[in-house]
Amino acid sequence: MSFEFFISKRYLKAKKNQAFISIITILSVIGIAIGVMALIIVISVMSGAESDFRSRILGVEPHIVLQRYNSVFTDYRPVVEDVKKIEGVESASPFIYTQIMIRSSSNVSGAVLKGVDPDAPGCVVKNYSNISLHEKFKIRHAVDTAPFIPGIVLGKELAANLGVTEGDGVYLISPKGMLSPIGHIPSMKRFVVTGLYQSGLYEYDSSLAYIYYKDAQKIMRMGDAVTGIGIQVKDIYNAAVLRDKIVKILNSKTGIFFGAKDWMQMNQNLFSALKLEKIAMFIILTLIILVAAFNIASTLIMMVMGKTRDIAILKAMGATDKSIRKIFIFKGMVIGAIGTACGILFGCAGCFLLKHYKFIELPGDVYYFTTLPVELKLLDIVLIACSAMAICFLATLYPSRQASKLNPVEAFRYG
Repeated sequence: MSFEFFISKRYLKAKKNQAFISIITILSVIGIAIGVMALIIVISVMSGAESDFRSRILGVEPHIVLQRYNSVFTDYRPVVEDVKKIEGVESASPFIYTQIMIRSSSNVSGAVLKGVDPDAPGCVVKNYSNISLHEKFKIRHAVDTAPFIPGIVLGKELAANLGVTEGDGVYLISPKGMLSPIGHIPSMKRFVVTGLYQSGLYEYDSSLAYIYYKDAQKIMRMGDAVTGIGIQVKDIYNAAVLRDKIVKILNSKTGIFFGAKDWMQMNQNLFSALKLEKIAMFIILTLIILVAAFNIASTLIMMVMGKTRDIAILKAMGATDKSIRKIFIFKGMVIGAIGTACGILFGCAGCFLLKHYKFIELPGDVYYFTTLPVELKLLDIVLIACSAMAICFLATLYPSRQASKLNPVEAFRYG
């Protein structure tokens, strides 16, 4: 153990006549611990919210959307097979995306219609009951002799707006109709609600409706064309790299201009807002640690004033200015390290309690989740700990510098 660290360790134990300094030291430790604990809990909740939003969005959207610009996307089958062969791609399936009107017996509502292939492994629509998707989208009427009636899966909020539930009939009204002597007549087709889904995101649950993509082609009079190809990848964080790779391969092979967007681009506003809020909360809560660091600086300044004779003796014995600075820097860093360690311990314990016991409940009609989502990341803990220690180090610079500048002759004369 160096003599600088040994002396700074002795200075941590204040004498009876310096009890006030000891109280400020304890308050500094508590302040840093509270700041670090609050940062860990808040940042973990923000990370949990981001992860929760991501999982909900990717439950109803593909990881990458591939589209063909400036022309009708008819020759999609060989493109789907080419995409499936690219390394990193898990599955690919065609889809149709359009706006439509849905009419029930009691109400009318606009909706976003998505035609999907239920037989594709990467179909983003999940099984919402024990019935397979193919059986949901293609069902037989109650009367055996009646023809097949296509099925439709509605968002829970959209179904509530229309006043329908499973088994009820609805009509899809498309502007892609036909011309008649009395003018343009929109096409209309009857569907049966075969399933309801709830993603947890109101924007999706109140607007999305899913049908079999071949039925969507018929009602939109698209022939054998599709809007695009939905691609599921193995690593969602590598979607941007894979997106560029897919476009480059297809453009060079077919000579046709393809465009693609990954899930981060399609939801850029949401995730940018979450990231900005996370940074803002980090800066705001760091102020708690900054206030505690001022206490450390005050403690060291008062200790320098009280240890004037000790500093003079050390200098007279040959201690350099650097050694004197180290003594007070070590003392401040020990205070910061103890406070940071306690804050990490209590912060991790708080995150564990929030994640496993869920004693804080949120109103489901206001928030997307009913309990606080928590995701504790090692990188966040390291970043918070390093930031706290850096602030504590900066707080020690001025007092330690003032101590090293002390003239031993003046100290002996007036000390």
